[in-house]
Amino acid sequence: MQFETTIVVLGAKASKGEYNGRPFDSTKIFAQAELQEGENFAGFVSTDYTWGTSFNFERIKGLEYPFKAKAVMQIVSNGKDSKTIMLDLIPEKTAPKA
Repeated sequence: MQFETTIVVLGAKASKGEYNGRPFDSTKIFAQAELQEGENFAGFVSTDYTWGTSFNFERIKGLEYPFKAKAVMQIVSNGKDSKTIMLDLIPEKTAPKA
């Protein structure tokens, strides 16, 4: 199931290389998430999403953080567990960092 949502991007991290002979290449997006309501909870935390390869990091590394963006997400499952993956990230109008 695909859906779009607006998120606040707090940061991003690219990972590319080789580990035990196996190549890896990904971008991790850190986004703001609300804490669940409750007596002992208040405020926000960050949650992370994998967003394709390190090429995607190059697309946003020069932006001023944090920024708002439209995220295209998909919920996938292996039949037992489900997770949300990011298919695309489209920043709202933001200026490059000075």
